[in-house]
Amino acid sequence: MRILLALALAIPIFATEQTVQLTPENTKIEWTLSDPLHTVHGTFKLKHGSIAFDTATGKASGEMVVDVKSGESGSEARDRRMHKNVLESAKYPEAIFTPDHIEGKIATQGVSSLRLHGSFQIHGSAHEITMDVLVNPDLGRTDASFAIPYVAWGMKDPSNFLIKVGKTVQMKIQTTAAVRP
Repeated sequence: MRILLALALAIPIFATEQTVQLTPENTKIEWTLSDPLHTVHGTFKLKHGSIAFDTATGKASGEMVVDVKSGESGSEARDRRMHKNVLESAKYPEAIFTPDHIEGKIATQGVSSLRLHGSFQIHGSAHEITMDVLVNPDLGRTDASFAIPYVAWGMKDPSNFLIKVGKTVQMKIQTTAAVRP
């Protein structure tokens, strides 16, 4: 009986297939856009998501669905322009990340650095991206970051003759979801 109990407790140590269940309550999505005068920070809300991966084979699957209409920067006028002219969120209400492979291993203690590759669908088109992911099992926290070259991806540049903004938005995703075998 003790041997069966020891084996049952050891399975998570040897398991390579793991899943992260993302919910709006445990996930924060932040974006940053710079211009020469100041930096604009904002947020988006997660609709739902689940990412499964196997660090032994590198295979990953699942999806993370972001509510594009929830995007805000703290300025109603700027947000209206962002939704109407850049994101066209009435026409493209979701952004979806679908992972296909992962590089790296998750340590049982300390911070692990991974790279999660996949397809990011936004504004009606799919684009390949790679997220840099830091996993800290001690804190029960995972942070991911990546860049969106939104102008190169076909979205309108909101710059005008007075204000010139960056052509890339920096994204950061933070979740306190536990990684489960």
